[in-house]
Amino acid sequence: MAKKRPQTKAGRPQLKDGEIPVVGAREPCPCGSGRRYKACHGRAAAHAVTELVQRPFEGLPGECDWVALRELVPAATVELTLKDGLPEGVPSVTLATVLPMAWPALRRDDGSVLLGLQNDTPSGDISRDLADTLQRALEAQPGTPVQARRAPADGPRMQDLLDAEGVFEPVVHDGFEFWVPDPENASPDVAASLERANAAAIPTVKLTGVDSAYWCETPDKNHLRWVMPHPEERLLDALARLHAAGRSSLGEGTRLVGSFRAHGLTVPVWDLPSGVSADDVEKPAAEFAERLAAALASDAVLTPEERRARGGLTNRQVTLS
Repeated sequence: MAKKRPQTKAGRPQLKDGEIPVVGAREPCPCGSGRRYKACHGRAAAHAVTELVQRPFEGLPGECDWVALRELVPAATVELTLKDGLPEGVPSVTLATVLPMAWPALRRDDGSVLLGLQNDTPSGDISRDLADTLQRALEAQPGTPVQARRAPADGPRMQDLLDAEGVFEPVVHDGFEFWVPDPENASPDVAASLERANAAAIPTVKLTGVDSAYWCETPDKNHLRWVMPHPEERLLDALARLHAAGRSSLGEGTRLVGSFRAHGLTVPVWDLPSGVSADDVEKPAAEFAERLAAALASDAVLTPEERRARGGLTNRQVTLS
């Protein structure tokens, strides 16, 4: 009987981590290790796309407004400035809170791009998912929506695609007519989606005197929701100092009731009487910003009253993301 030759491993060249393509979970890993992809480089890739990025918009112009448009504002748009300029045939790129039919993005007939912000994302990094959707929208055929997918783990983020010096100026709308240039001639599906979205939209106004503060109207009372960039612990200390001193309100009948946590930032929330409009709260908000700046600058140990106020504020926090 012929002697068996000793088995040797295939002489497949070893690939560097950055060169390993994505294959099926049960297929041999392209790195040449002999293990299945899911037990080798697929494990790191899966972790990369599921690990939650606490502040996905950090480093982008207008981080606080990104958070507001993602979580708080029904209908708004922002013109985006790309780092490398607009590709040929793309007259504009616009970020929108929501798009018809919950599309992640839409390439309009004129070549312009609408990018949806409030969609569910398949990974833990909203910025990477948005960047992948944007890149595909820039290459899509005019007149077509872009469908959701899992972004490559090593793909770019919005911080890589947008001009860091660009201006981020949200425009808040009463409804979603910005979806279509000619609403009367919209398809039945889009028209029905537009009607539903308009019916559910809460009237919202962005204050002009302070950054990233949004007034909204509800049937029973109005609210001011203010996305702030300060570190959470320091901000809660400052709010507690003001609350304990009776200086946390925005005028008669208003009350600081708690805060949201959203994408790594804190969003204090005030209840306002139903008769208080956005214009009415502009001056009180600017005055509060001055009081808050002074409280943030203090390093004094919290008093017992301030600690109790802080505990109350902490207990009334709600995490949105």
